[in-house]
Amino acid sequence: MQEFTIPGELPTANEVIAALNTQNRRIYSNMKKDYTAYVMMMCQKIKPMKKVDITITWYCKNRRKDKDNIMFGQKFIFDGLVKAGVLKNDGWAQIGDVTHKFKVDKDKPRARVELIEI
Repeated sequence: MQEFTIPGELPTANEVIAALNTQNRRIYSNMKKDYTAYVMMMCQKIKPMKKVDITITWYCKNRRKDKDNIMFGQKFIFDGLVKAGVLKNDGWAQIGDVTHKFKVDKDKPRARVELIEI
């Protein structure tokens, strides 16, 4: 198993939808580029793997956001893993099961990502 932590919060589904609904489409494009690069930096020490099961533990500031809204951040995680060279792609051949867990940590929001090669 390999693991890494992403400090802070990733954009939610509602934030992405709001960015897409603006007149300026570059808002989402920049958001995707920036957060994918951020995740890529956080997983630089992870060795390349062929296929993985992924567990993401989301440490949220509070319980105000719906879990399905929070889970949208996995898009940036998967893309960041590919960009970092940890995974060749983020399709069915590289990603097995995905598990989400949720906890509250008002002082230190983050996402903890565990990768188990299968």
